[in-house]
Amino acid sequence: MSMDKKKEILKAGGGIAGMVAIMAIVIAVNVIIGNFRMRADLTEEKLYTLSDGTRNLLVSLEQPVTLNLYLSSSSPDMPAQMKAYAKQVEDLLWEYRDRSKGNVALIKHDPKPDSDAEEWARRYGLAAQTANIFGSPIYFGLVAESGGVEAVLPGFDPAQQQKLEYNITRLIYRVTHPEKPKVGVISSLPVMGRQMPQFGMPPGQRPQNQPPWVAIQSISQDYDVSEITTPVEEIASDIDTLVVLHPKGLSDQTQYAIDQFVLRGGHLLMCVDPFSVADPGNPQAAQFGGRQMQQRSSDAPALLRAWGVGYRADQIVADLSAATMLGTPNGGAEQNMTVLSLRGTNGVNQANILTTQLNSMMLPYVGSFTDNTSEDLTFEPLFKSSDNSGLVSAMMAQFGPQAVKSEFKDGDVRFNLAVSLTGEFRTAFPDGQPSDSADSEEGEEDTPEEAPAEGLKSGTSVVILVGDVDLVFDPVCVEEVQMFGFRQQRARNDNLNFFANAIEMLSGSEDLVSVRSRGRFNRPFEKVMELQAKAAKEGRDREAELERKLRETEEELRQMQANDKGGIDQRFILTAEQKQRIEKFRAEEQNFRRQLKELRKSLRKDIESLGVKVKLFNIALMPLLVSFAGIFYGVYRRNK
Repeated sequence: MSMDKKKEILKAGGGIAGMVAIMAIVIAVNVIIGNFRMRADLTEEKLYTLSDGTRNLLVSLEQPVTLNLYLSSSSPDMPAQMKAYAKQVEDLLWEYRDRSKGNVALIKHDPKPDSDAEEWARRYGLAAQTANIFGSPIYFGLVAESGGVEAVLPGFDPAQQQKLEYNITRLIYRVTHPEKPKVGVISSLPVMGRQMPQFGMPPGQRPQNQPPWVAIQSISQDYDVSEITTPVEEIASDIDTLVVLHPKGLSDQTQYAIDQFVLRGGHLLMCVDPFSVADPGNPQAAQFGGRQMQQRSSDAPALLRAWGVGYRADQIVADLSAATMLGTPNGGAEQNMTVLSLRGTNGVNQANILTTQLNSMMLPYVGSFTDNTSEDLTFEPLFKSSDNSGLVSAMMAQFGPQAVKSEFKDGDVRFNLAVSLTGEFRTAFPDGQPSDSADSEEGEEDTPEEAPAEGLKSGTSVVILVGDVDLVFDPVCVEEVQMFGFRQQRARNDNLNFFANAIEMLSGSEDLVSVRSRGRFNRPFEKVMELQAKAAKEGRDREAELERKLRETEEELRQMQANDKGGIDQRFILTAEQKQRIEKFRAEEQNFRRQLKELRKSLRKDIESLGVKVKLFNIALMPLLVSFAGIFYGVYRRNK
């Protein structure tokens, strides 16, 4: 064999060996990097980045937590969409483990049919789903365990992906804080139920006791709920969350007790109301629009003023775009602009975890709040009216929708119907506890010196303010239905969900309250949807114009026939003028259809053009960049 031939073989062998070495290095680097789980969150809404509240909760855990993910990853029946979402959930759970500094362990289970993992999944009550009748059950749930305490998330729903981080963080918080949170309730309404006295009842007849409101019954299953009678000088220290519903005629003593509760870091949900249909002073409280001239408003002026929140107890928000169709006494129906129906993203803050999943809210005779807070507080609206809204007097609202229409003026302003305040609160009583008004009226000479306030400024606390208490009034949020011979209550809207969400968030830690609402993993083609919406709007406007012209033509035809004085019945005999008018209208109709056809063609053209650009960018641009880079490198080497 010649020397040149040997050199060629050695050169070829060296090239092959080099390629093998490069492949080995690439594999080794991938294995090493894979163990380190190095990654960067490049999504626009930071879908894989944990909130500050979650990270604080993870690093402050006092005992380890084990997360058991039950996922039927090997099942051929799992839908592709569910597999993609499962991968995103698993990546987020790994982020929990990595950020916990060893406090959280993640174990993945594949519950195959008739396996031990499937048996445990059933014991935990995980939801088993079947993609087809003959397929095996599919599991996709999470079980958290810490110190012998277990909590279960039966299934992950892609429709609730915005609450994904909150649900996981809440699960961890529950297993590390298994005790029932205590909720105190202050209200001028019989929200806790009412025991009717037996005195004066006919012999043999038992009094009909009034049960607690459904909203209170629903939270009583998960919380230790107790009523706080007023006036009260101090809120018990074991109360985690305070709920104040319709604080009508709230004394300074009680406001001081609430003030001190917030100052020591307590969480508060307060529902004031400029016009409450649930007020027991109204004989027709179960119906909207009672007309008795009675004061049914509530306020906490000292507290709201100290917090920098503007609120008028005599003003109601009327919203033309959110008006609700209600029945009238004569059996008809009419739009009521003071009973607001918020649907979807119309007025509901989708960026807050508290309201992100709410689709339908009803707020009868709701008040509004203005932001005059200091830099120590974060003022975040939860519900807002539309641009077509204004303020009307609470007194005028008692006379019904027609009276409201006469006073309504569109101010082109969006009003805050419910807000969240987070931060450091200042006391409303810097001079200390107010004196008892009853003692002052008795004219006692030896008035004790007022005690100084326990604190002038709080640590971080959370207060949720709602301008309506009727949202949790039974006739507004639930309805009775007959099912299988039993009377059951069914939710009319998402009012109860909002109330339960608020209690759940306020009863947790500050870190749990601060967990943000996540964006959606599935991003729509927003530009295409914008083009479609624009064309649909133009089409609706043109169709409305056509219908108007049609009605005008029919009216002209009736008038021309009515003015015909001939002795013969002319109703079905068209004059030359009528024929000319009809031909003109037909020409207009044909012209409209032609323009609509061109509009649709233009829409398809814009969308197709956008699609071509996207394909060109995603498919052709990268090969072009690689080609140009190769050409540039080749020219560089040749010149060198």
